[in-house]
Amino acid sequence: MSDSHRTPDASPPSTGTAPRHVRAKGEPRFPDGPKADPAGSHFERRIRSFQPRRSRVTTGQAEALQRLWPLWGLDIDGQRVIDLGELFGDTRPVVLEIGFGMGEATAEMAAADPDTNILAVDVHTPGQGNLLGLAERNRLSNIRVGNGDAIILLREMLTPDSLAGLRVYFPDPWPKKRHHKRRLIQPEFLALAATRLAPGGLVHCATDWEPYAEQMLDVLTAHPDFENTAPGGGYAPRPAHRPLTRFEGQGLEKGHVVNDLLFRRVQHRDAHRDPREGQPPTG
Repeated sequence: MSDSHRTPDASPPSTGTAPRHVRAKGEPRFPDGPKADPAGSHFERRIRSFQPRRSRVTTGQAEALQRLWPLWGLDIDGQRVIDLGELFGDTRPVVLEIGFGMGEATAEMAAADPDTNILAVDVHTPGQGNLLGLAERNRLSNIRVGNGDAIILLREMLTPDSLAGLRVYFPDPWPKKRHHKRRLIQPEFLALAATRLAPGGLVHCATDWEPYAEQMLDVLTAHPDFENTAPGGGYAPRPAHRPLTRFEGQGLEKGHVVNDLLFRRVQHRDAHRDPREGQPPTG
């Protein structure tokens, strides 16, 4: 706009710095980024197996969210069934990772195995931005970032047999007995996951909370849709494809014992069963 069309005193005098934008009530934090609650009121609130963490989003993470979310992000709203081939732009096998923290391990696994696509789901906004930035800097075309409840994703948005694997690394252990019902690895969750995993698909869990590891081993061993890949049963050695994370290293230094569990999805017992059968109850 030319000076002749400017209104005198229309703008405050320059202070040398851009004025800080103050969001109005209801204005999204990242207009082109992940939604605060993508499923909204579409579904009854179930028992949450995750606890949203509030921490500061850096400038770089915010920029990645704004610019890359429309390209590589997925809001889990439960309103449509997604085509994973369309989401990734190819037909490579897809592994679902639930809970990825800041995304360093996810990016490392994606770089080491470019023939496998990773759909990484979390509710931690700084981590979402960090992983998007890592994917761009390392030219990782095999990562997509999901925002929201993984149960809704599995139950409402994925088709039967569409996943080649499921990774759950260091989920919240919910150590208090009254909170054990919030733990993700439960029989109902495994029944739902089994409908979305192709036969032969691997479930890989890892935790440094031994009581939770024991529960994981019990429920996975008892579930008829899965078989333990560890010779003789029990825990598996940490496979080479799972990086040693900073969080895990700190735990090992404190004397924590990390247990890996690797179970394989067996052939469907009934190919005609309802894929929604066995879904976790809503609460």
